[in-house]
Amino acid sequence: PYSRTKSGKRKDLNDRFFRSSWEANYARYLNWLIANGQIARWEYECKTFLFHGVTRGEISYTPDFKVYENDGSYSWHEVKGWMDAKSKSKLKKMSKFYPEEKVVLIDAKVYRSLSKWKGMIDNWE
Repeated sequence: PYSRTKSGKRKDLNDRFFRSSWEANYARYLNWLIANGQIARWEYECKTFLFHGVTRGEISYTPDFKVYENDGSYSWHEVKGWMDAKSKSKLKKMSKFYPEEKVVLIDAKVYRSLSKWKGMIDNWE
């Protein structure tokens, strides 16, 4: 499913595995935000949400990032270069089963707007 992405471990990100260069770059961007005091921390693929009672289609969802604000609040960030039917289904079910959880979509438009910082962020791919 990730044939068009550059998955693998990134030495500059504690040798952590990312599914795409976009995810790795987003992690670098989040580290840059931490260094500049704009967020507290982040975690990668740290929780899987189950859609209890669902027997067909997508039955779970693991967001890419959990991003903690300086005040202790958090949101889930999903990096998506393209939105396929499976991804749409997961996000729709997430809002239905977990309406209290905030999911931020980092789509191609948002990602491109973040790319303006690549000159200030080391190892941008």
